[in-house]
Order: sequence, then C-alpha cells, then structure tokens
Amino acid sequence: MATSGTTDFNLEFTEIAEEAWERAGREMRSGYDLKTARRSMNLMTIEWQNRGINMWTIEEKTIDLVKGTATYDLPADTIDIMEQVIRTNNGITATQSDLNISRISFATYSSIPNKLTQARPIQIVVHRLRDAPQVTLWPVPDQGTALAPFYVLKYWRMRRIQDAGSGVETPDMTFRFLPVVVAGLAYYIAMKAPELVERLPMLKAAYDEQFGIAAGEDREKAAIRLVPRLSNW
Repeated sequence: MATSGTTDFNLEFTEIAEEAWERAGREMRSGYDLKTARRSMNLMTIEWQNRGINMWTIEEKTIDLVKGTATYDLPADTIDIMEQVIRTNNGITATQSDLNISRISFATYSSIPNKLTQARPIQIVVHRLRDAPQVTLWPVPDQGTALAPFYVLKYWRMRRIQDAGSGVETPDMTFRFLPVVVAGLAYYIAMKAPELVERLPMLKAAYDEQFGIAAGEDREKAAIRLVPRLSNW
C-alpha cells in the first residue's frame, strides 16, 4: 500500500484552537473563543521559555566590535546567551581563530578596578534587560572600526517564541511540540471555563505527559559540558 510521501504536516493557529477547545470539552463557537485561545497560547509559550531551553529558538549571531566601545545591544527578543567566543581574522581561512571569552556576573564585573582597560576582550557580562538586552565586554576592544572590525563577538542566543498570530499562521515551534501546544492549550482553556473544571486533572496530566516527551527529545544529544555561572537575578 502506498504512503502519502509527505512529511510537512502542520497546523494553523485556528486549527490548534479548534482542536484544543474540542479536547477541553466543547466546540469553539465564537470570535471571542478564538481570541481567548490566542491569549492563552501566548502565555503558555512564555511558560515554556521559563521552563528552560527550547532548542529551536537558539540562533547564531555576531557583533562587530569597535575600538573603545564596551557595551553592545542585543536583539530585543533575546532571552539569554548560551555560548560566546571572540573571533579574530574573521573570514581569513588560514588565520581565523575563535577564542574563549568567559561570562561573569555583575558582582565580578563591578569589582574590576579599571573598566576602561583596552585589550582583547576575555570576559563578558550579559544585561538581561526587559526591552533592550545588552552585553558589556572587558577589557574594552583595543582594535577595530565599524567598517573594518578586528574582533567579532560570535554568540548563540535563545530568542523568544513568536506570538500566536492572527489565525492563519503556523506556530513558531518544531513539529514535535504540536501535540504539546494542543494539549496545553486545552488545559489553559479549561481553567477559564467553569463548566469544564471537572476535566482539568485529566487535561493537566495529558499536557504534562506530552511536554515531558517533547522536551526529552528536544535536547542536545552530544556530551554535556557544564560551565559554572553565578546568577544575577
């Protein structure tokens, strides 16, 4: 028997909301039902980001460093930086080199006597600000301009999951989280509907099970490298 030959199944937000309402115990009947489901889905994906790393949201970025400039803006949707290196001779095959740069706490940075010292940066502090996250380097870069950078900060960041959208967009997540988003949204919806309260334990158990399965698969499969880091929050 022939198979479909396709592997691109996905759901638009409206379909996710319909499936979630049905699992919660009733049909989606109005525009408000869709609106409240969208709000719940956005809150739920924020909850996922508070749980830890979502592998599909990790992106590689670079910042060209300028002599005498210590602090640089990150994209506004940055949650945190996972890893970072200082690259020299960027793009030159024979001499390009990625050098370690250590992340330090605000307390450690504040204890540095001379924060204006210029040399190759060896330490970085991440400012996890609400609207404009930043990084500050020490020592301050001693070479490079915006047009001809000598150092490049190469980093891997975890970004925010995109919002649910207007209804026709597909969700910003890997396919293995589709069962999670439906199960979780059904639970979130039922919490707001008094007539569905008896289904909450079952819906919560289904959500937790699906999240555990997906999160267990959505992880780094290589050997883990543990890097001690002091929290500033």
